[in-house]
Amino acid sequence: MALDIDVLITYAEKDNETAKKGETGWVGHFKRFLELMLFQVLGSKPNVVLKSEFDSATSPTLDNVAVMVAVLTRDFAQSGRCLDAVETFHKASQGSPFGRIFKVLKAPLPLTEHPPRLRDLLGYDMYQQDVETGLIKEYSDFFSEEAERQYWMKMVDLAYDIHETLLMLKQGDNKTGARNIFKRKTIYLAETGHDLSVQRNIIKRELQRHGYIVLPTSTLPSQAAELERVVRKDMESSAYTIHLIGTAYGEIPEGSNRSVVDIQNQLATEITAERRARGEDFARLIWIAPNLRNASERQKTFIDTIKRDTEAQDGTEILQNPLEDFKNIMREELLESDVRKGPADAAARSIYMVYDRVDAQQAEPIREMIEKSGFKVLTPAFEGDLLDVRKKHIENLRSFDGAVIFKGKVNDQWVRMKVLDLLKAPGFGRRKPIQGKALVTEAGTNVEAYKNQNLTLISGDSSRSMETLKNFLQDIKA
Repeated sequence: MALDIDVLITYAEKDNETAKKGETGWVGHFKRFLELMLFQVLGSKPNVVLKSEFDSATSPTLDNVAVMVAVLTRDFAQSGRCLDAVETFHKASQGSPFGRIFKVLKAPLPLTEHPPRLRDLLGYDMYQQDVETGLIKEYSDFFSEEAERQYWMKMVDLAYDIHETLLMLKQGDNKTGARNIFKRKTIYLAETGHDLSVQRNIIKRELQRHGYIVLPTSTLPSQAAELERVVRKDMESSAYTIHLIGTAYGEIPEGSNRSVVDIQNQLATEITAERRARGEDFARLIWIAPNLRNASERQKTFIDTIKRDTEAQDGTEILQNPLEDFKNIMREELLESDVRKGPADAAARSIYMVYDRVDAQQAEPIREMIEKSGFKVLTPAFEGDLLDVRKKHIENLRSFDGAVIFKGKVNDQWVRMKVLDLLKAPGFGRRKPIQGKALVTEAGTNVEAYKNQNLTLISGDSSRSMETLKNFLQDIKA
């Protein structure tokens, strides 16, 4: 049967209720945002269908559905109809060599309360959690600063994972193509402490976009012995392990006095020695955050142990530098051999100049100067509907070498959204590193809020700004 429904979102009726009649519920917003994200990565509008526990509009056997997204809550877990829908789809998709069910968490739910069919799936946490206080609440303002950091990053993750699944389904009839997918090089990207979860997701997206299989693909077990067995199995099937070490020591599984982060690192140390002793290629890349002022004494001791133990071990590289620098080194070591450009390509490089229609006139002299410096200038689209405009924006994010955001009359919220898009650019299908990012503002603009965003900040009178911008462009050429 034809898979005419790309994504079926199944949910408990209560999770889409609103305070006022006629308002869009949480699941309704989720569907709209997921459609938009999938349109951006697929290049065509997907068929996304909502199915509440009382909706019988779809095929009874669900054999016309490509992917199911379950909005998992306590109400969902206690609904026999919702669980029946999951079981029905699981049965219909049983022949696939990869998972086609995705688990979205609208609010926290203990793993013990997850239905057995969903328990081992990676969850996409779509709720707000304050890392300092631990307080949790559902999102109501989907365009707040907090939503930028959590909700939208998870939405990008989900959209690309669904995209990958749809791609594999479409290639299912092409046996050669499907076989090649499962021959891709595998990397074990170690789970991190809560402070680096966003950064880990960004690196995961970039690796996947370059064709790597990234492990682990499911939630790690909560029991230490089983966790070690699963991690060792995944690492032994990988060519590299990558570890991100921050200020958080990480969760400690049952039956152990060491964290998941610590256990993964220890297993990687053992496997590196074993594999290299057998003459097999295996490498470990470790990044340690340069600022560890807030790290506990236990975490500092753990980091000192990593540094001491890795100094004498072949096949292990440890770096303690800005994360952007680490990502550039990672690309060079793992990703860039097939796409790296030589000096002859410098003149053909492009700068994406990001500005709003209201600032078009003020931005024109900057655009002209960038062009005269030998760059192709990519500009936003302002005509057409929202999806057309957004699609052009995503195309530019995939291809630019450097980016210049211009802030004139627009507010700080607009700028934050554009900075976030640059941060997420590796997840939109880029196949090369970003050479530089700059924010150009008028004289007198407060740029304090952007000092930690890996941006070159250019502000001041016109002549001084232009000179600073020329230096920025020269660095990209060099």
